[in-house]
Amino acid sequence: MSSGQALPARPGAGLGLILRLGLVQAMLGSIVVLTTSTINRVMVVELALPALVPGLLVALHHAVQATRPRMGYGSDVGRRRTPWILGGLAVLGLGGFGAALGTAWAASDPSAGLALAAVSFVAVGLGVSAAGTSLLALLARQVEPPKRATAAAVVWVMMIVGFAVTAGLAGRFLDPFTPARLVAVSGTVSLLAVTIAAAALWRLETAAPAAAAPEAHRQAFLPALRQVWAEPEARRFTIFVFVSMLAYSTQDLILEPFAGLLFGMTPGQTTQLAGVQHGGTLAGMLLAALAGRRIGGVWMGSLQTWTVGGCLASGVALLGLVLAGALAPNWPLHANVFMLGAANGAFSIAAIGSMMGLAGHGRERREGTRLGLWGAAQAIGFAAGGLFGAAASDVARALLGSPGAGYAAVFLLEATMFVAAAALAARIALVRHDTPPAAAVFGGLQR
Repeated sequence: MSSGQALPARPGAGLGLILRLGLVQAMLGSIVVLTTSTINRVMVVELALPALVPGLLVALHHAVQATRPRMGYGSDVGRRRTPWILGGLAVLGLGGFGAALGTAWAASDPSAGLALAAVSFVAVGLGVSAAGTSLLALLARQVEPPKRATAAAVVWVMMIVGFAVTAGLAGRFLDPFTPARLVAVSGTVSLLAVTIAAAALWRLETAAPAAAAPEAHRQAFLPALRQVWAEPEARRFTIFVFVSMLAYSTQDLILEPFAGLLFGMTPGQTTQLAGVQHGGTLAGMLLAALAGRRIGGVWMGSLQTWTVGGCLASGVALLGLVLAGALAPNWPLHANVFMLGAANGAFSIAAIGSMMGLAGHGRERREGTRLGLWGAAQAIGFAAGGLFGAAASDVARALLGSPGAGYAAVFLLEATMFVAAAALAARIALVRHDTPPAAAVFGGLQR
């Protein structure tokens, strides 16, 4: 198959398969949300460590995800993708539990505890790379092209529901906070997530197993990656993903410490605040489902319009957090964080819809490699943004002499980056091979 041709999907992939993969994605997210949000806050507030410490750990887990193209390539040349998904989830679960154990250990022995946490964050990165990349490749392969954006919307909505539910329930069980509670909650979440995901994956590929890659396409990894990078659409989208994720992730590691230090919230309360943010993200995703529809004769905009608008709205929400830094605790923080989540959700689902539409275009049997490349760009952007946000908050607090002013400076810088991301998105044709927009989430799976 020549470059530029879409790889045909396997027939018969319907709502059942998409919902099962969405459940797996939700379980993946449930482990990650505790590892990157709650443990980060505990290190900064309860253990009084510099924000750079958890920033480095989270950056490490994102940096490890540079292996995503290799993971995707591995599932491209194999006969089945579900072993990669389940194996990745098992490694992720062990990593999440180990990170909580290391954090608790760091309260009495910082060196040993942080060493264990570092190893565990590497495992988290490897697990996410194997499971997440192979899951998306399976989705792109088995879902028909007209349903790919729909499938992406369903899977991501389920993931955000998993974020919100996990953050809300875990927050309740974490208070009153003790290190032992953190370990118990993390272990329970990891065990349940892997068990539920295994049940969802059971015999998933039996009915229509992925065929092995033709011999002509079983080339070495680096030449395969170079072929994907040579595709103009794949290359342009990679650059956009990196820039937008850099903007998206800068506040990722500082929001919960910000709420704890300036608004006096407990670990359970800030974990629940993360749940509010993820609830907003879910609302934004559902709102972005209006893209491509006419309501009362009014065109609701394209995926690109929602991508640009979501970036700009994220910038506005961050300006609200700038004011919160000056006016805390007299600021409607929950409403502001919900708005930020909604803007992020609208931007991300539009971009994901474009990604799924582009995944099957190009050289045959390269969905995993292509999605791995975009996943690596996302992970590197996340790593750079998260580390930068954490380090910048420490520096700004030291220079400005006030936690509120320090955090406000970082939020202002992030708002500026979102404006830059919006400008980039406006100049890039994100959807050359248009698929039904996220609006189809409510109507595109009738068969």
